Amino acid sequence: MFSHIMIGTNDLDKAKSFYDNLLNTLEVRPAKVDGHRIFYFTKTGVFSVSKPINGEPATHANGGTIGFAANSPEQVDAWHAAGLAAGGKTCEDPPGARQGPGGKLYLAYLRDLDGNKICAMHRMPN
Repeated sequence: MFSHIMIGTNDLDKAKSFYDNLLNTLEVRPAKVDGHRIFYFTKTGVFSVSKPINGEPATHANGGTIGFAANSPEQVDAWHAAGLAAGGKTCEDPPGARQGPGGKLYLAYLRDLDGNKICAMHRMPN
C-alpha cells in the first residue's frame, strides 16, 4: 500500500545517528544521505527523514505513529534499547505483549529526537 514514509527533523546528523542505531536492530542498513534527506531502503519500502523543504521547523504529528516490523520479541526489545541509548524517550506502556483486534502483538514505543512517535511490532503466533 505504501511506497515510503517521510518524517521531518531539525537536525539531520543527529537523526541519522539515531535511526542508523535503531534500525540496525531490525537488520536495516545505514541511511543513504541525499543533501537534506536520509533514506533507508528495504525490500518492503523506504523510510526517510528530511529537513523541511519550506525552511520551517519540523514538528511531530499529534496522534501519528510509525510502526516498524520486527521478527521477534527479542528484536523489539533490542530496538527499544537501541532507541533509548541513542537519545530516544520511551512512551506508552513498557515493551511487551498486548492483545489487539487482529491477535497478540509484542510492541515497544519511543519518541525520536524530534518527538515523532515510533513503534516496533512483532505479530505473535496465536
